[in-house]
Amino acid sequence: MNDGIYRQTGRLTYFIKRFDRSGRAGKVPVEDFAQLAGLSRDTKYEYSIEKIVGLIDRYMTFPVIEKAKFFRLFLVNFLLGNEDAHLKNYSVITRSRKQELSPSYGREGEESALPLDGKKRNLSRNDMVSYLGDQRLGLTEQTLNSILYEVKTAAQLWPDVIAKSFLPPK
Repeated sequence: MNDGIYRQTGRLTYFIKRFDRSGRAGKVPVEDFAQLAGLSRDTKYEYSIEKIVGLIDRYMTFPVIEKAKFFRLFLVNFLLGNEDAHLKNYSVITRSRKQELSPSYGREGEESALPLDGKKRNLSRNDMVSYLGDQRLGLTEQTLNSILYEVKTAAQLWPDVIAKSFLPPK
């Protein structure tokens, strides 16, 4: 079942709908977290997850909602093994004069590109749920449980989606 679009070289081509465009010529304002933190592409790993919470508080129109989205995104990145979620891969998008976390866009050997509680690997449920979700993001128990259930339910579908993709088995 090869329904993909192939290039002249025989390799598959993937198309991604850009979230930072509106129509053919319209650009949607997006600033990555490195810009917001006053850092460059060379220093995009020199930050922490905890400091991102401050950026969310400072730059998002509705920080409580965006903190829940960030927690979900952090968990999904962790579960998928996206080890490249650095400052330039988190950003703020402005739509209808509202600043919110943009959709996300993976560095080998670590579980997180940015440290959480001083660690980039061997992160535990306690690190993510109690420390990040509860203490740092201030999410309610109901919100945390809802996000954990949503991610767990979605994760059960991932093997089937991957099996149907054009990704190589490795």
